[in-house]
Amino acid sequence: MLDEEKILELKKFADELADCAREIVSAYHAKAFTEIETKPDGSPVTVADKECERRLRAMIHERYPDHGIIGEEFGNENTDAEFVWSLDPIDGTKSFVSRVALYGILFGVLHEGKPCIGVIDQPISRERIVGDGKSAFYNGRKVQVAGTRNVEEALLLTTDLIDCEKEHPQENWQALLHRAKLFRTWGDCYAYMMVANGRADIMADPVLSPWDLYPLLPILRGAGAVVSDWRGNDPLHATSILAANPVLHEKALEILANR
Repeated sequence: MLDEEKILELKKFADELADCAREIVSAYHAKAFTEIETKPDGSPVTVADKECERRLRAMIHERYPDHGIIGEEFGNENTDAEFVWSLDPIDGTKSFVSRVALYGILFGVLHEGKPCIGVIDQPISRERIVGDGKSAFYNGRKVQVAGTRNVEEALLLTTDLIDCEKEHPQENWQALLHRAKLFRTWGDCYAYMMVANGRADIMADPVLSPWDLYPLLPILRGAGAVVSDWRGNDPLHATSILAANPVLHEKALEILANR
């Protein structure tokens, strides 16, 4: 188990990483155009994604040469290490290339295979949330999920409606969507920040990769959210995520899983 001193050390370094990444990404955001490549899975990647991940990797290698890395753009290394960093330099590249500031810099740390620290940074609005599974701090202020108890009173968020309809039973998703008070696609990691700081109530994401998932768990749990996949299973190896306060999570899960 990690002691508090080590957690504080890693958080301090995580802030250094986030400051560096914010500088890189905000500079590219200011440009009128960013060249886009298409990866084999059909998702976009830009020079900003690549430069940001290279810089973060270099900083980690210099400070902690024995740590491992899981990265979206340049693969994995030393993943059996005690500490492994998970890097998604721009989570929400489609929003980034559209210059819509609802993307984020997303990264975190796993200790012995379990996520222990997570960071979401939005470089344009200068918002940052850091969580360690016990607490979550938004721009230095401790935050927690909203206390909304009914789906009919909730703001529901997701990232991509097409994925919601394609990856899971449409009738279940539609039932949740139409029962929510409000619905928006302010998605990707920014939506999880909104849930964690109490500005939204439910985030339902139908498709995630490991580098999307690992940093989110310490943030959401630190803010008091319950997190599972869309069937209620442990999210650590999930490919979908449902996050909300405990009462609301159970009610939303009943609808999604058709219980």
